[in-house]
Amino acid sequence: MTTSRQALPRETDQQTGQQTGQQTAQQTGQQTAQQTDQETRQETGRDAGRAYGFIAICLGYFMVIMDATAVNLSLPRLGHELGAGLGVLQWVIDGYTLTFAALLLSAGSLGDRLGATDVFVAGLCVFAVASAACGLAPSAGALVAARFAQGIGAAVLVPASLALLRASFPDRGARARAIGIWGGIAGVAAASGPVIGGALTEAVSWRVVFFVNVPIAALALPLTLRYVVRPPGRGGRRLDPIAQLTAIGGLGVFTFGLIEARTRGWDAPLVLGAFAVAVLLCALFMVAERRATSPMLPPELFSRPDLRGRARRAFPGGNVVGLLINLGCYGQLFVISLYLQDARHYDALHAGLAILPEGVCVSLASFLSGRFTARWGTRPTMLIGLIIGSAGNFGLAFAGSHTAYGLLVVPLMAAGFGMAFTMPATTTTVVEAAPARHTGVASGAINASRQVGTTIGVALLGTLAGQVSAQAVSGTHAAMAAAGAAFLLGALVTAFTVPRLAEPGEAA
Repeated sequence: MTTSRQALPRETDQQTGQQTGQQTAQQTGQQTAQQTDQETRQETGRDAGRAYGFIAICLGYFMVIMDATAVNLSLPRLGHELGAGLGVLQWVIDGYTLTFAALLLSAGSLGDRLGATDVFVAGLCVFAVASAACGLAPSAGALVAARFAQGIGAAVLVPASLALLRASFPDRGARARAIGIWGGIAGVAAASGPVIGGALTEAVSWRVVFFVNVPIAALALPLTLRYVVRPPGRGGRRLDPIAQLTAIGGLGVFTFGLIEARTRGWDAPLVLGAFAVAVLLCALFMVAERRATSPMLPPELFSRPDLRGRARRAFPGGNVVGLLINLGCYGQLFVISLYLQDARHYDALHAGLAILPEGVCVSLASFLSGRFTARWGTRPTMLIGLIIGSAGNFGLAFAGSHTAYGLLVVPLMAAGFGMAFTMPATTTTVVEAAPARHTGVASGAINASRQVGTTIGVALLGTLAGQVSAQAVSGTHAAMAAAGAAFLLGALVTAFTVPRLAEPGEAA
């Protein structure tokens, strides 16, 4: 009996310990579950915020690309209402291109210095105000001036958007997919621009084509301020005024020469003089960059060693490919627009609809490109896209004035698919080849290369096409063959400059 009475407290202690352990385990489990739920909610909130920020970045790029393609089909009505001749109408398009191309490098450097988010916001505001000024322009001169202002806003906005993409998606695979979607949004904008521009011009007024940008910017602005990450700028970095001025002057004068060559001829004294000045300013730029303590376009972007100690060729190679892609693509679009309206006698709206299959493929290929790049790398993506695009452009070289439209659809789709499948991978190649601190400069460089390629393509292929008519389409054949050759040359550059696979241990 004594033993039983002594065992009773021990049994009670054991039961109490078990109950206490169970309660503690339950409390610990509840705390762990609550902590897990809290972390899940935080992660979901971060994902949602990243998604909203990504939408803001894409909206800014969307309106820049849509505006560039929508205005073309508004020119006849615009010129009639404002009493503008052909030369003025060319500057309505080329003034935007000139400013955009000339300021991209400087704007990219500015984003690295001040912070990409603040620069992106400034670009949104400038572009929206300039768009409203275009829509309210009382004269052709005022419209051209407002288009120059639009070019400034676009030049500030685009490099900052790429820098923000890199900061928002630190993982390389996720970033490649994001850039693919970003490029796909640009494809949607490029494809919808002609249709939207033609429809709004016919239904309402050419002025509405410019006013469309205002609500887009108004939506992107609060999303940017609330959700977009704010990568720090390098405020202590000195400005490089000589490089800034020579870069702006060189690109500007070169673009001006290309624009004037379209109307004056390639051997005109003004055109040759512009090219000579551009070469001189380019030489001064390189000298200034070698001597600058804080260069705008750091030489390490061209000579940065890889893990084996060899100089990287991806940065210059990617920029050359970007130039060649835009040369072939936008030159082809310019000539095809003339062909459809002059040789086949389509009106502006129907010409835009005829090009729509190419735009649809642009959108699809851009989305696919990001996923393909994330899995297989940039080199195979670029090669596949360039070869398909080259085949499509060479196919268009056989188009005659009476060729059935159905026979043009496949080459148009192949040309659009090839360009769009290549471009996101090319952009990724250039951005990844630069250190993170130079993302703004790298994105400015690739976009400047592309804009210069666009201007060269429109001028060169437009000259080859000459006066397109139903009786003479041989110029169209030559222009399309040149576009195909540009894509083939891009494939060769890719094969010699872009590495097969990303090197292990490289910084993303």
